[in-house]
Amino acid sequence: MVAVTIKSAKEIEGMRIACRLAAETLSAVGKIIKPGISTEDIDAFVVADTKAKGAIAAPLGYKGSGNVPFPKSVCTSINEVICHGIPSKGVILQDGDIINVDITHIVDGFHGDNSATFYVGTPSDEAIHVTEVARRSLELGIAEVKPGARIGDIGAAIQEFAEGQNLSVVRQFTGHGIGRKFHEPPAILHFGERNKGRRIKAGMIFTIEPMINVGEWHAEILPDQWTAVTTDRKLSAQFEHTLLVTEDGVEVLTKRDGVLENSEIFSDWTPRKVES
Repeated sequence: MVAVTIKSAKEIEGMRIACRLAAETLSAVGKIIKPGISTEDIDAFVVADTKAKGAIAAPLGYKGSGNVPFPKSVCTSINEVICHGIPSKGVILQDGDIINVDITHIVDGFHGDNSATFYVGTPSDEAIHVTEVARRSLELGIAEVKPGARIGDIGAAIQEFAEGQNLSVVRQFTGHGIGRKFHEPPAILHFGERNKGRRIKAGMIFTIEPMINVGEWHAEILPDQWTAVTTDRKLSAQFEHTLLVTEDGVEVLTKRDGVLENSEIFSDWTPRKVES
């Protein structure tokens, strides 16, 4: 089993700063989401806000496991795009769209990673359902995090809830350890079995970022080698936080202050009653 880095007190403080600034940028993005803007406009806003904070945009030039560097500073994933959507002048937000914006800052060598799905104008019932299930899935995953639990507990909680709402959980992409590197062990699956997988220990820092689909869970990578879309072209939504495992539970390092505009707008939403 690959070793997982337990962060020192100094590293944890560095991560707190990076994560706080990334959360602030994501909150600021929520204020500009509206029909008629392009995903290039979102990228330009993130570039300016990141620079103003003295941070570096981690996605720009990142190669991941492939050879093609990501060409922009933020991922913008609309409707059937699961993740890693590339901003473009030609992609204009339309009324009824949903869009995930994924922001990662580097501050003094530490990475802060978070994302949220936003509503553009007036969403359909289906868009609301998949988005709110994704939001609740993240909350349920976070609730499983504590020393002594297992990583499988996180995925089991997410899978049980999402599939209970007649939605599916993407399998090809996972949460991940994070720190001085963008992606570190451990991988955090968003599906699985309880009491399986690595033990969770205090000092671990990782992301949980469930991607929830209206249709089947499979993903297809487009020729740009980054954009992942649902194979059936049905809607997908995602939320992400970076988390620190504490001695008695969990600290959400990318926790935001206040309401996330154009996202946290259905405070009265409740899960559907699905016939068994």
